[in-house]
Amino acid sequence: MCFFGKTLMKRAVDIVVLSDIHLGTYGCRAKELLHYLTSINPKKLILNGDIVDIWQFRKNYFPDSHLQVLKYIFDLAYGGCEVVYITGNHDEMLRKFGKMQFGNIVLNNRLLLDLDGKKTWVFHGDVFDASIQHSKWLAKLGGWGYDALIRINNMVNWGLEKMGREKYSLSRRIKNSVKKAVKFISDFEETASELAIENGYDYVVCGHIHQPQIREVRNKKGTCTYLNSGDWIESLSALEYHDGKWKIFFYEKEKPDAQTYPDDMRFRVSIEDLLNNILKGDA
Repeated sequence: MCFFGKTLMKRAVDIVVLSDIHLGTYGCRAKELLHYLTSINPKKLILNGDIVDIWQFRKNYFPDSHLQVLKYIFDLAYGGCEVVYITGNHDEMLRKFGKMQFGNIVLNNRLLLDLDGKKTWVFHGDVFDASIQHSKWLAKLGGWGYDALIRINNMVNWGLEKMGREKYSLSRRIKNSVKKAVKFISDFEETASELAIENGYDYVVCGHIHQPQIREVRNKKGTCTYLNSGDWIESLSALEYHDGKWKIFFYEKEKPDAQTYPDDMRFRVSIEDLLNNILKGDA
C-alpha cells in the first residue's frame, strides 16, 4: 500500500483487539493509534468497547486525528479486514441495535470465536462493574474526572519531556496506591476467568479496566487464559493473535518504524460522510 509515493511495510497479524480508545476525549492518543494501525495488516480487527466515548461526547471537540482513526477503520474493512465492534459502557447507546452488519463491519455485544480449536469469549466487561450497573451517574462523573486528570497529566509529562525526564502516570499511581482499586482489578480478572472456566472457554478477552494483561487462571473446575487489551489513553496497548499465540503490543516500547507512517498522511472525512457510510451499509 502506498501513500503520497511512500511504501508502507505492514506487519501481518491474524487478529488485533483494541479497547478503551475513548475517541472524543482529551486523553485519547489517536495519532499514536493511527500510527500503529497503519503499520499492521490484520485479518480481523476486534474493537472491544469504549471506542467512541458517547458519554463524554462534545460537539466542539472531535479532532481531525480522531476522525482519521474512524476513517482508517472503514478503509480496513473496505480492504477486506473483518471488523467487529463490541459495545462497551461508554458507547452503550449502540447496544439497542443488537447485532448488525454492514459490509465487513459487525456490531455486537459479544463475540465467540474458535481459535485453533480453543473456545474464545470476547466482551467488554462492564457487566462486572457494580458502579455502572447501579450508579451510572457516579460512573459518568468518574469518567469526567478521569479525563480531567489525564489532561493535567499530559501537561505534567510535557514539562518532564522538556527536562529530559521520564513520563509519569498520575492515574496509575493513584490506582496502585488505593487498595480498593487494586482489589477491583483483581476481582474483575478473577470473576471473568471463573465464568469462562464454568462455560468451557479457553480464552476470555476483556477491556474496561485499562489494565493490559495475559495470565493463566486456575481453579478447581479448570483453567483458562485471561486477556485484557488495555487502553489508548495511558497503556497504548493492543492484543495481537498470530500463528496460534497471543501477545500484548505496547506502542511506547515497540513503536513501528517511522518510515511506515508518513507524517503528511491525511484523511479528509466529515462526521456526515461516516454516518452516510453506515446508513448505506457501505464501508
